[in-house]
Amino acid sequence: MLHNRQAMPTPTPERKPLSLPQKALRKMGLLRPVDLALHLPLRYEDETQLVKLADSRDGEVVQIEAVVKSCQVVFKPRRQLQAVVDDGSDTCTLRFFNFYPNMQKALEVGRQVRLRGEVRGGFMGRTMMHPSVQAAGGNLATALTPVYPSTAELPQAYLRKAVLGGLALALRGQAFAETIPANHLPPHSWGLAQALQFLHHPAPDVSLAQLEDHTHPAWQRLKAEELLAQQLSQLQAKRERQLLNAPVLAHSHSPQGVLAQLHAALPFTLTQAQQRVVTEIANDVARAVPMHRLLQGDVGSGKTVVAALAAAQCIDAGWQCALMAPTEILAEQHFAKLVGWLAPVLAPLGLQVAWLTGSQKKKERDTMLALVASGQAALVVGTHAVIQDKVQFKHLGLAIIDEQHRFGVAQRLALRQKLSDEQTNSTEAEGAFSAGDHTNSNPREPHLLMMSATPIPRTLAMSYYADLDVSTIDELPPGRTPIVTKLVADSRRDEIVERIRVQLTEGRQIYWVCPLIEESEALDLRNATDTHQALCEALPSVMIGLLHSRMPQAEKKAVMSLFVQGQMGVLVSTTVIEVGVDVPNASLMVIEHAERFGLSQLHQLRGRVGRGAAASACVLLYSLGEHGRLSDTARARLRAMAETNDGFEIARRDLDIRGPGEFLGARQSGAAMLRFADLTVDHELLDWARQLAPTMLDQHPALAARHVERWLGGKSDYLKA
Repeated sequence: MLHNRQAMPTPTPERKPLSLPQKALRKMGLLRPVDLALHLPLRYEDETQLVKLADSRDGEVVQIEAVVKSCQVVFKPRRQLQAVVDDGSDTCTLRFFNFYPNMQKALEVGRQVRLRGEVRGGFMGRTMMHPSVQAAGGNLATALTPVYPSTAELPQAYLRKAVLGGLALALRGQAFAETIPANHLPPHSWGLAQALQFLHHPAPDVSLAQLEDHTHPAWQRLKAEELLAQQLSQLQAKRERQLLNAPVLAHSHSPQGVLAQLHAALPFTLTQAQQRVVTEIANDVARAVPMHRLLQGDVGSGKTVVAALAAAQCIDAGWQCALMAPTEILAEQHFAKLVGWLAPVLAPLGLQVAWLTGSQKKKERDTMLALVASGQAALVVGTHAVIQDKVQFKHLGLAIIDEQHRFGVAQRLALRQKLSDEQTNSTEAEGAFSAGDHTNSNPREPHLLMMSATPIPRTLAMSYYADLDVSTIDELPPGRTPIVTKLVADSRRDEIVERIRVQLTEGRQIYWVCPLIEESEALDLRNATDTHQALCEALPSVMIGLLHSRMPQAEKKAVMSLFVQGQMGVLVSTTVIEVGVDVPNASLMVIEHAERFGLSQLHQLRGRVGRGAAASACVLLYSLGEHGRLSDTARARLRAMAETNDGFEIARRDLDIRGPGEFLGARQSGAAMLRFADLTVDHELLDWARQLAPTMLDQHPALAARHVERWLGGKSDYLKA
């Protein structure tokens, strides 16, 4: 008898859970064979030969074979496994602070072992700390052993096997087929596949120094490949932008125009450098192609007035301008200046300056959003709130981003996207477009002006900002007094308080900047609250304010207002006052634990004083810490600050100290854009890549696309923002 039975579903095989090493590989982004093949060694170990202890030098990493003479667990000063070995030429003591029972078994008395580690000499004879241990005998390695960047969950042996497997697959699949035409190959370098194979399997006779300082021809080839990918991506981004439509913000020659009235109302004369960059920007925004310009100038060089003049030209042309700053304090400083300059000019036209931040009350925010959407807000100033979805511009023509390096890529892209999001049927907006070679069906984008008080050294501008036009204000306005910078040990804190007392009697104001708000077990730093309390006790008749990022916005605003108005003598603050704060009467800046700050941050903080006619000083209070000495990096930073006030020289030294990835915040993407090339030494390769990029895009576009995909993948978008 047959029974109708429902068909049973075919069971799907359970996916085997990932092991810890597999999860670690995934976390490091080592997913494809090409990723593994490009995961290159940090250093190499020479396991191709044995040496005698007697022939080893202090500090040298060697491989020896020896007999274990003694092995025991001792407690001096802490529990450790201690063994003595003899290789026939000398003896050596091995020390292990972390060990397992099988380590004791491997080091039983009488065993012959092969050891690899750093030999240290001393009164008690030679020692090795935590050497690698294996049984003696067996074949020696035939190539240098690569040591790869890894994590605790990813043993070297596992990673080495995975990398070599990935390399074999990638080479078999032609993942590293040449993309550079033979007549354009970089000078003095190897073929790509040959270079990769060599760097994973270097011959024992190669110079370890050449491998580790990346001057070997195999390394040169990889650096050249990477720089070319970067230049191709940047140039492609620039060319793509040339095809976009942008509003034509033509010069208005009317004496009643916003620009002309602003010029007439300014209480100072522009420097020659300011006039030059104003002209560069004005010419750019008068074209139908989106401007993509970086305005860089030292602290106090007058970038804000240049931005105001660009905004005025935009408003004259019938378009809106947005200015975005990274902090509410900086945004408010801009707002106050721009309202002072522009409000009297805009009011008769029925226009105004709008203010947008995340801390606004709903009623005020809704009012501002309505002004922006209607077009009545000709200029919109604010923080990242400017780019939120609810903010709808009627017709955005110019976007200005101050301290652009403080914003992430996604935030900068979002502001540029605001014009594309507008209603395309706005006849007022459509009418302002120039026909020319650009049709209105093309994507639209506002002009973009990015400002930075952290000057970009030339090599970085050529590399990371190759798709940008750069304007530089290389002249300070007259009347700025030079700032004297002093390095003072923390032990002389009382002398600084006396200096403050003198400054206060002369009617001056003082900043005191601290790195932390509250105590940290890891960093025993005096916090802002304690410093504020100590200064209040030392200077009881003086109003001393406290400012930090965790305070309510209204409280921050009240404190800043008292300081700006001159009622508050001393402002104790965290780095929220790093940029934008302009108080000409402030003549002394004290930076506590200056050794903890970055060089560009120290320079920015120093720039808060010296804005008036009074002689100004910056005191860098430093602490030697538990080891009684400053680190080499901290010493280099403090020395640079004491030796120069020039922001461009500061930037050059900062690049030398930190390298390009940290200097740029890895272009705010969270991942280093250059893994192998070093812009401080690879000038020739960068020049080669810059020259070859246009030829590749024009004559070999398919090869160029493959080259960028191999090296950058999705990261190329980060280079375009």
